[in-house]
Amino acid sequence: MPSDARHLGTMLLEEGLLSREQLDQAIETQQTSGVPLGRVLVEEGFVLEADLVRTLATQIGIGYVDLSEEQIDPAAVAAVPEYLQDRYTVLPIGYEDGRLVCAMADPANVLAIDDLRAVTGLDIVTKVATRSDLEEAIRRQSTFDESVSDLADLAAEEEGDVDLGGLEIAAEEAPVVKLLNTLISRAVNERASDIHIEPGEKDLRIRFRIDGVLHEVMRTPRSISNAVVSRIKIMSDLNIAERRVPQDGRISLRVSGKAIDLRTATLPSIYGEKVVMRILDKSAGVAPLADLGFEPYNLERFKEAYEKPYGAILVTGPTGSGKTTTLYSTLDILNKEEVNIITVEDPVEYRLNGITQVQVNRKAGLLFATALKSILRADPDVILIGEIRDGETAAIAIESALTGHLVLSTLHTNDAASSVGRLIDMGVEPFLVASALDCVLAQRLARVLCEKCKKKDSAITAAMLKDVGWDEELHGDPNVYTKVGCKACSMTGYKGRVSLTEVMLVNEEIQRLIVDRTSAEVIERAAFASGMRSLRDDGFAKISRGMTTFEEILRVVA
Repeated sequence: MPSDARHLGTMLLEEGLLSREQLDQAIETQQTSGVPLGRVLVEEGFVLEADLVRTLATQIGIGYVDLSEEQIDPAAVAAVPEYLQDRYTVLPIGYEDGRLVCAMADPANVLAIDDLRAVTGLDIVTKVATRSDLEEAIRRQSTFDESVSDLADLAAEEEGDVDLGGLEIAAEEAPVVKLLNTLISRAVNERASDIHIEPGEKDLRIRFRIDGVLHEVMRTPRSISNAVVSRIKIMSDLNIAERRVPQDGRISLRVSGKAIDLRTATLPSIYGEKVVMRILDKSAGVAPLADLGFEPYNLERFKEAYEKPYGAILVTGPTGSGKTTTLYSTLDILNKEEVNIITVEDPVEYRLNGITQVQVNRKAGLLFATALKSILRADPDVILIGEIRDGETAAIAIESALTGHLVLSTLHTNDAASSVGRLIDMGVEPFLVASALDCVLAQRLARVLCEKCKKKDSAITAAMLKDVGWDEELHGDPNVYTKVGCKACSMTGYKGRVSLTEVMLVNEEIQRLIVDRTSAEVIERAAFASGMRSLRDDGFAKISRGMTTFEEILRVVA
């Protein structure tokens, strides 16, 4: 057996990827057939191609890349012509210190590296990937780039008068359809919550929001902007002729076998219409409250509120802080045969069996307040109001809580105590707020450390803990991890998000303060005295469990 094969076989044995019997059998086949040992091992099913290539990469001292977990930079892909990618089975994936990083099936191919260097004018950093992964990734990127370039050629309209008939035809053309389908599929596969399509002076920028942070995906010629926006409007059943005012719509489709809803919003800008598509995965179902990240202490306090037969429960926080998800998870617990639950939402984000859900319809005059008046005549036990936006809605919600209904809703305030003043500012009498309000849950979302690459943070000192307000009695000894970044988390160090919560239960002391129109600061002090834990304390509890970082908690919670 050649020494290289012997070395490869030994490495596979040492890593537990191969048994001695399998290796002996493969060597025997290799000696009679002359086929390289690696190919024999894969063809016989003894070793996965990915494991073999990873081991070979270690053997020759070159980095291995798993393209299924790699975030590929479209600008890097565009730097190398497609014919060279196909000829050498190579895919540019990004840049590193001014050099082009290329994944190759054969990183020892000097001719290929010379050609890549000549074409790009850059030094090349080689990484190895499986041939099958490379071929699939090259095909995917080719389809994506092809649809964009075809569309750029197709869409010739510029600013000024637009032939709407021609634009509608262009929006239905294959390249436009292919581009949007590819974008949506990619966004869903990368766990994006939003797709931003933004026309600029010279180009059209596309970004995905992943774990609450925006990432640029690609830039294309601005000439395709009108056709893309028109296609989205057609899919969302919006008016493609109206480009001066914002419009809202909805798209339902299936992506990779999953039922997906897209909430679309258009916004006129000086360079054209910006479109944001919020992605809602209907097939994901409603997560249990405990899975959202509630600490046991806060979960018990919140449970004490939602198990009561009447009263108002408010979930507060900025846009995108997971308020609606928390309310749906609560409704899922309350959804029993003997309970009549009715919701009024704008829009209905998830459809729940056994619950009557009402969609606000502004064009028809069905607003939160008007819908609520009708709902109260439908004998509800539990009412969910998507958001309290005005005084009339607030008044009906509070009155409903006083007349034997359990009312759940959301409000935009920064913390739990501020919600009291917000309701009073909307015109609700303080004594009504004090009597009806039972619980306020303030919420944020913090990114979770990637389990594949996080590591212990040895740089944390006692002085640093003191500066951020770490309470050893409450949180114990710090078990602090820090982010690193790997391909699985797109080099961000984070993957997924978790809820940070503070639960204010309205007791007699807080009721008295509300009636006296006391400031939010005084109410907050009374809430802390009665057992409420702050958002920051909840974040520190997540840190002590190794879930997130000080950097992330201090970013999310001021």
